[in-house]
Amino acid sequence: MSARLWHLGNVVVDLVLEVPALPERGGDVLATRTERTPGGGFNVMAAAARQGLAVTYAGAHGTGPFGDRARAALHAEEIDILLAPRSQPDTGFVVCLIDADGERTFVTSPGAEATLTSADLAELRPGAGDLVYVTGYSLLYDSNRSTLLDFLPRLDPAVTLVADPGPLVRQIPAGALELLLARSDWWSCNAREAALITGIEDPAGAARALQSRLGRGSVLVRTGPEGCLLHHGGRLVTVPGFVVDAVDLNGAGDAHTGVFMAALARGLDPVAAAHRANAGAALAVTASGPATAPDAVRLDAFLN
Repeated sequence: MSARLWHLGNVVVDLVLEVPALPERGGDVLATRTERTPGGGFNVMAAAARQGLAVTYAGAHGTGPFGDRARAALHAEEIDILLAPRSQPDTGFVVCLIDADGERTFVTSPGAEATLTSADLAELRPGAGDLVYVTGYSLLYDSNRSTLLDFLPRLDPAVTLVADPGPLVRQIPAGALELLLARSDWWSCNAREAALITGIEDPAGAARALQSRLGRGSVLVRTGPEGCLLHHGGRLVTVPGFVVDAVDLNGAGDAHTGVFMAALARGLDPVAAAHRANAGAALAVTASGPATAPDAVRLDAFLN
């Protein structure tokens, strides 16, 4: 696999707390398990790297205990790091509450990853066949948004741009969202995010509405255990999911996106890539933790 994934999103550290239920407003609850683990964009990159895709993190990262932990995790997955650490601040963190049903709730504290500048990407020239990944989280930060709006128009048309708007999509400035829609080759989101963007609760209807707003790309809408929908080549296709005993839903969408991009880079057609991504996400939710995407050997065995 000669292609490379250039990740322009944000690596943070997840402070994961498993709780019986979310506390009421002003209340308190005792966590049954806690963990500190790299998260955010790390999960997507790890999922892609474990499938054999070369990956470079092109986002910003800080100096301090969170930055050190993030870089150590990137190195452990053999993910290249483009930029030197910021002297300050430290990398940001996310408090992730996982309830007894496996659902997750986040609170994010931004750090160095929210300080990307145009100078950071001035020499970045992905080649034909490479993939670039952008997350909607980046468009929420003034510096990152300005940098990406400068970078995307000069991106080689032969480079595949994959965009994931994220759960805070309604907070993305309209102009930035439309530019991302116009350049994306793949718009990948879950059903909730598709509904927030389009106002259409039905995932199939939302996928069609999203497709009409894309300038050149296709749509993938994740529908949880049911799998995903693809709007590609002028038609809507349902790609069924896999039945598993879910333990932790945290990171399932990231695993799906990383596996999907790696499969595209290998030359699989989009439906086959989505089928493989569904399997990767299914395996990911059978273990606790956000970065539980399988490697290629385990995924192949599952599919066979």
